[in-house]
Amino acid sequence: MTETIAQRELRNDNAKIIAAVMGGASFLVTRNGVPVAELRPVSAARQPFIPGSLWVKATSAGPSIDAAAFRADLDAAIDPRL
Repeated sequence: MTETIAQRELRNDNAKIIAAVMGGASFLVTRNGVPVAELRPVSAARQPFIPGSLWVKATSAGPSIDAAAFRADLDAAIDPRL
């Protein structure tokens, strides 16, 4: 849940508030009662790539596909002359 704090409180209790954000808390910062900023934890970024060994491990657990049977199924469902 987001807690509302005044800009002055953010200035005076900066270390305590940052520690709370690191713990998962979010704050709506106001100036003269008007919301001006939101202070929240940074979202965990997605991994930009997957190592090859992890990819092989993940895909090896999937079903095996018989290419000839797959082609026959496609030909049965779709006119191959298209």
